[in-house]
Amino acid sequence: MGIADKMWDGIARVIRMDAKVEGLAATVKDQQARIEDLTGRVIRLETALEIALAAKGFETPKNRIEKK
Repeated sequence: MGIADKMWDGIARVIRMDAKVEGLAATVKDQQARIEDLTGRVIRLETALEIALAAKGFETPKNRIEKK
């Protein structure tokens, strides 16, 4: 295999790798959107639970997970 063939194979690999990276970036973007949606849903559920507990006379939970 000559130097030109090795260079061509290297360039072809980089091009294929670029396509895979772009596909992975799109997948990560979709997953991030799902995570943000789920986070919002959990916040709404937590709020509804706290309102329901407060209406029944219970204290609000003290062991909440805080953002870092």
